Amino acid sequence: MTGKTAGQPPFRADHVGSFLRPSRLVEARASHADGKLDADGLRQVEDDCIRAVVQRQQDVGLQGITDGEFRRTFFHVDFLERLAGVTVTYGEFTSAFRKDDGSEVGFRPPTMHIEAPIRHVAPIQGADYDFLAGVVTRTPKVCIPAPSMLHFRGGRQAISERVYPDLEDFYEDLAAAYRAEVADLAARGCRYLQMDDTNLAYLCDPKIRARTAARGDDPDALTHLYCRLVNEAIKDRPADMAVCVHLCRGNFKSAWVAEGGYEPVAEILFNEMAIDGFFLEYDDERSGDFAPLRFMPKDKRVVLGLMSSKRPEVESKESLKQRIDEAARYVPLDQCALSHQCGFSSTAHGNELSEDDQWQKLARCVDVANEVWGD
Repeated sequence: MTGKTAGQPPFRADHVGSFLRPSRLVEARASHADGKLDADGLRQVEDDCIRAVVQRQQDVGLQGITDGEFRRTFFHVDFLERLAGVTVTYGEFTSAFRKDDGSEVGFRPPTMHIEAPIRHVAPIQGADYDFLAGVVTRTPKVCIPAPSMLHFRGGRQAISERVYPDLEDFYEDLAAAYRAEVADLAARGCRYLQMDDTNLAYLCDPKIRARTAARGDDPDALTHLYCRLVNEAIKDRPADMAVCVHLCRGNFKSAWVAEGGYEPVAEILFNEMAIDGFFLEYDDERSGDFAPLRFMPKDKRVVLGLMSSKRPEVESKESLKQRIDEAARYVPLDQCALSHQCGFSSTAHGNELSEDDQWQKLARCVDVANEVWGD
């Protein structure tokens, strides 16, 4: 979709997709895990909580509306494990996630393994999209993990050489599975799709680039590959379906993994990925400066993730407008929009702020966008 207007996604005030889980939902999920609440009972609670979070999004003035990812535990695992051929293992607790104060957060990293051919055997987000579309009065937005999420973490070692002796066959099957899911969503009426990709942001980190090269992968070749996978996944989408990709350096209990500006990936990413917009993390110095935005083509929008979903403090209007002006030195203001750097709850655990903080920050995002762009 090219020639975007202000009323088309991504919107001037937008968000990454996930929201803090309300206590009622947390309790219901725990009861379900303990065998005290059946699947139908859990879904009823999810439905009620989604209705409420949809209304809050609309009340605060957002135009792209999600279900808060309330039916998921992880932003990526819940989707990927529903592709045939994928199994998931959880490693030992690590301290890969770090906080700004220097402390570390324990995490059991999930790794996807490919032990059979990748196939799309049934709609994954279809029923969830249908419910969301039935309760919104604005644009329903679906967020799914990018195809690279099934490759980067485990690499060649996580993909059976017996099943896929040639990785090109794996890439073809993976893209075909995504095309089937995109086609199903499009047939249901979905016109706003976001793919979440941490890996391209991790490839901005010099240390992670070095580790990637040490395992035998060329970081630049991976950037080209991940652009190709997205393009192949969406190549049959309707002309009026907006597709965006969100880049993230890690978001778990207000902690992060990677750091480094976009310069290592920007020219390839912005020009080769055939999408409508990029949600870019820009809430602190870990994301570098705005200079890489000089590579942004004129037919794409950049959603500046200038606000933090990790901290409770609400950013001032003045500081946000100053940062937007700085970005506009490298990419036209009309191509820009505003959001938080990531979701408020990329996993069910949530970040360290309250629901009130969350909504105050989103209201500020909408107010600033209205004052800056007025459309």
